[in-house]
Amino acid sequence: MSILDKLFNLKDKVAVITGGAGLLGSEYAKTLAAAGANIVIVDLDQAKGDRLAKTLEKDYQIKAIGVKADISSEQDVGLMAERVETEFGRVDILINNAAFNCPADAAASCFMGFEDYPLALWEKSLGVNLTGTFLCAQKMIKLMVKKKIKGSIINISSTYGVVAPDQRIYSGIKSKDDKSKRFIKPVDYSTTKSAILNFTRYLAALYGDRGIRVNTLTPSGVFDNQEENFVKEFCKRAPLGRMADKEDYNGAILFLASDASSYMTGANLIIDGGWTSW
Repeated sequence: MSILDKLFNLKDKVAVITGGAGLLGSEYAKTLAAAGANIVIVDLDQAKGDRLAKTLEKDYQIKAIGVKADISSEQDVGLMAERVETEFGRVDILINNAAFNCPADAAASCFMGFEDYPLALWEKSLGVNLTGTFLCAQKMIKLMVKKKIKGSIINISSTYGVVAPDQRIYSGIKSKDDKSKRFIKPVDYSTTKSAILNFTRYLAALYGDRGIRVNTLTPSGVFDNQEENFVKEFCKRAPLGRMADKEDYNGAILFLASDASSYMTGANLIIDGGWTSW
């Protein structure tokens, strides 16, 4: 076995990815499957998760399943954990990727600014971004401890969990319902994503003696056919002069999931095109 195989080989490992059928989650799934891992795609969209699972099995000769779950629901997460144990008997990798992020093309409620921002949206962010991350980590760690597995947990944050949003890049985005209102990146996203950083440190310190590593990956904005002026303003703000491609985080995910990062825990790996270096 070559040194690269030794460092990055995930053969027979089991990886659970929340939001696994989404833009980045599906990339993470393909990357870990290519390294030999069996994949559990946790997503609200059962059909999309099932389709991706079949593609992974065909392309990488691994086992993959789709599991429908609302990660803010303790019952759903509990059932997901039971399915993982029944199907695979273990879990080695958890990527807490699912998140609520009020999009710039959403309904008028996302354009209300801080003073009038709806409590319901704040609570939805807390439910998915924090409670969901808590529940998934709790259930997967319980299985890791039960099976004496030295696992890797990767919590996904955001540059907006490290620095405040630059609201200037959204200035050209207007509400479809009321053109007098411009988009303001909501407070809940930054708040919950910053909380992820210390949640990671807490778990890393608590489970280090069990060999369970817990790290944060902090990505920046990913190009997904956003409004032209937003992309232009974003690229001016990024030292590398572009938004991330969806594939740009695959190397970091493989690094954090594999033995290549075997002495790394409690850390925050920032992959942001230089966004936070200003």
